[in-house]
Amino acid sequence: MPLVRIDVNQGRTTEQLQGLSQGIHAAIVAEYGIPERDYFHILTEHPAGQIVAQDAGLGFDRTPDVVMIQIFTQAGRSQPAKQSLFAAIAEKLTAVGVSGEDVFIGYVENTAGDWSFGFGRAQYMTGELGVPSQ
Repeated sequence: MPLVRIDVNQGRTTEQLQGLSQGIHAAIVAEYGIPERDYFHILTEHPAGQIVAQDAGLGFDRTPDVVMIQIFTQAGRSQPAKQSLFAAIAEKLTAVGVSGEDVFIGYVENTAGDWSFGFGRAQYMTGELGVPSQ
């Protein structure tokens, strides 16, 4: 169950924002084999100047079209699986007009006991939900 936060600068249309979210979700579904309805995204637009995303010394410039993505998910996937996901996300976002240098991904792992889907219960721990296999 990934939870995805997407931060962008203001100025995209509703359709473009939906395309970002749907592209990221499609990549996660394809790469990790999660159910289609396992879809939890928070998309936030920011006024100019609220996102700072330099190149970390890699020698390229980002544009105001930068897409900052945070993926929160359970630990256990291999580094090659993560790299494959990163590449798939970049490919899907290229298809909706985002250049590769403008795709920034932070990946945060946690455990089954770190999730509550409602009612204040940790459903993976109570058995209400099966813990996803990796």
